[in-house]
Amino acid sequence: MTANSPTTPMTAANGVPNPDLIDATHDPHRRSWVESANMADSDFPIQNLPLGRFRRRARGAGGVAEPWRAGVAIGNYVLDLRLAAAQCPWPEDVQPLLEPLAEGDLAAFMALGRPAWKRLRAALSEALTLDSDQGPFLELCLCPIGDAEMSLPCRIGDYTDFYAGIHHALAVGKLMRPDNPLLPNYKWVPIGYHGRASSIGLGGQVRRPQGQTRSSAVESGGPPHFGPSQRLDYELELGLWVGVGNELGTPVPMAKAEDHLFGIGLLNDWSARDIQGWEYQPLGPFLAKSFATSVSPWIVSFEALAPFRRPAVRAATEPQPLPYLDSPFNRAHGAVDIHLAVFLQTAAMRKARIPPVQLSHSNAIDAWWTPAQLLAHHTSNGCNLATGDLLGTGTLSGPGPGQGGSLLELSAGGKFAIELPGGETRTFLQDGDTVILRAFCETPGAVRIGFGEVVGTVVG
Repeated sequence: MTANSPTTPMTAANGVPNPDLIDATHDPHRRSWVESANMADSDFPIQNLPLGRFRRRARGAGGVAEPWRAGVAIGNYVLDLRLAAAQCPWPEDVQPLLEPLAEGDLAAFMALGRPAWKRLRAALSEALTLDSDQGPFLELCLCPIGDAEMSLPCRIGDYTDFYAGIHHALAVGKLMRPDNPLLPNYKWVPIGYHGRASSIGLGGQVRRPQGQTRSSAVESGGPPHFGPSQRLDYELELGLWVGVGNELGTPVPMAKAEDHLFGIGLLNDWSARDIQGWEYQPLGPFLAKSFATSVSPWIVSFEALAPFRRPAVRAATEPQPLPYLDSPFNRAHGAVDIHLAVFLQTAAMRKARIPPVQLSHSNAIDAWWTPAQLLAHHTSNGCNLATGDLLGTGTLSGPGPGQGGSLLELSAGGKFAIELPGGETRTFLQDGDTVILRAFCETPGAVRIGFGEVVGTVVG
């Protein structure tokens, strides 16, 4: 198969063909003139092409910061779409698609919808392919990824966090209700809560929150304690970025749900478990969650994920989705096979030059609800989503040991300490701890793609 030849339609795990999802941009033989994109372990091969918002870091004390612009991660570089739009020839129908990206307005591009997303992806793939006529122009538009200052992809108007990871729900439920871990509604309705959009960032320093927690005096009518959280935790999630909104009062049917989803990134829903345990009844999470949420800077498109789509079929003995949460496409291709991992490096490990240690691994395919189901349910009552809204999947844990997506699970609620290199232990996070979330997709017959990472360090 040559770099520009048609691809053979791939199949899902059950042998159901999905030729409509696969095109030349997924060709596993396609190579880029950006050499680092051809490395087997690259997160950003030419088959990925995630979008983000960046500018080159200002150099020197008097350096002037550039305007923000959109970029494409390719190997160890970012393709500057502001420069690419100005300095490289493009097909007539592609140039207008680059204009909002050149201005750093990723939301305006997201609002154009899937035909525009697919057309730009195809054009970028051709331009970055080995021996492309556009290569000599675009070589001048590359920024080393280490020199790129990233921002949130766009303004996030609203944020909803779901609870789609059934193994997380079971593990947490067992801590509180050993004989009845899942409430009766769990397998029927996607559970979620309205999060705080203003405290979403790219990671960096995460300040330990203060709040009310239960004290021994409460049982005798005394006051709770107020102070820094002592049970600070992370949650391994994916963030779903809404590309196209819907009008108030107009639900999005399952058949069209994915046309409203632009792509996926990593998400860490930092959680203060002791604050949460005191405040969550009867209305759910509040200050235990609103102090910080971290997302990765790159959005991986659903188009890039096409080779990794899998059936979303439940056992006949399980409750089946209600009709408004069901579709033939979702049954055949609704799930996404994404490998997820959490790494931890303590301050003492950094000082001793001990690399981050992997705490857990899991896969998004184990979620009870698919991305399309989450969006369809969110709008089922007529709720209007908007471009740039963010949906968290909820913690994505696996069924086995070492697959918990939070310390709450890995330590069984703080009962068992996790041993770390250098002799340290953890039940919950301490000041100086750095949490790293990573994800990638791989399957035979397709090129591995990654999501980058989201990194946060706890400070007091």
